[in-house]
Amino acid sequence: MKTATVVVATALLAGPLGSPAHGQATGGNVSAPAASAVIEGCRVHALTKRQSHAIAVVDAGGGLVAALRMDGNRTGVMAFALEKAIAVAHWGFPTSGMAEGAKETPGFAAAPHVVTVAGGVPIYAADGRQLIGAVGVSGEAPADDVACAEAGVRAAGLRSDRRAPS
Repeated sequence: MKTATVVVATALLAGPLGSPAHGQATGGNVSAPAASAVIEGCRVHALTKRQSHAIAVVDAGGGLVAALRMDGNRTGVMAFALEKAIAVAHWGFPTSGMAEGAKETPGFAAAPHVVTVAGGVPIYAADGRQLIGAVGVSGEAPADDVACAEAGVRAAGLRSDRRAPS
């Protein structure tokens, strides 16, 4: 398998990754080091599965923090990964849930920032209480994209699901 190619890496060199959750949030958003850790976790997961993905991490407002297009993926795959991440940031739930919502709610699929293909997951702070961003993954089967995204979030010490307040 070829090595990964970084397409957008404005945040990947932003500092040490030694702190818990890699400096998970700044002002309620995923930090550059945490976004880098999510990408690296996805990349490692993909390589162990002999897969190739495009991965985009956005902040809670949908702004790109970091992205990686692994070898073998065309630019459209990267654009789709970014759209998945943006959709999750706007709606606050995984794109797999958007697919279900589109089946149950007429017109939902045509709403702004709705993606009905699995592969976009939220990024919550380590305590699971605050949505700090989202990751979108594309390039393989939707279930594989989801598994990769969730592996990346876990590798960063963050959560892809909300923890109920205690």
